[in-house]
Amino acid sequence: MRVGLGYDVHKLVEGRKLIIGGVDIPHEKGLLGHSDADVLTHAVMDSILGALGLGDIGKHFPDTDSKYKGIDSIILLENVYNLIISNGYEIGNIDCTIIAQIPKMAPFIDNMRKNISNALKTDLKNVNVKATTEEGLGFTGAKEGISAQSICLLVKVDN
Repeated sequence: MRVGLGYDVHKLVEGRKLIIGGVDIPHEKGLLGHSDADVLTHAVMDSILGALGLGDIGKHFPDTDSKYKGIDSIILLENVYNLIISNGYEIGNIDCTIIAQIPKMAPFIDNMRKNISNALKTDLKNVNVKATTEEGLGFTGAKEGISAQSICLLVKVDN
């Protein structure tokens, strides 16, 4: 078994879609980033890459590479899934937290879980997503950005 921890943060700006967990969430602002800036999916990928001991998403999908400009992060997560399999592991479970003052995430969490579990070819019960606010504190509380945390357990596949 191997465990990895992931964290990501992006600034909220006008003129961008708000994509979290592969879900397009209606909101007047979106997240700034080279890809679609899907903060949750980025945290999940970092937790998996950490568990595999393979660095982080910046190493695998650098923001200096134009082929990742605006890319759907769920596609990147599918690439990370291939690394899981090629290294002889499978998902044990993933637990995530989105930290955002606004918008409310509860209506979208089921779809986020489905998107992540589908990309990782794992049972829905192996992916948990929660959301919280910071009670008006910090950059997320001031509605300047959104962050996400993820922890992942990978289990060695018996051959």
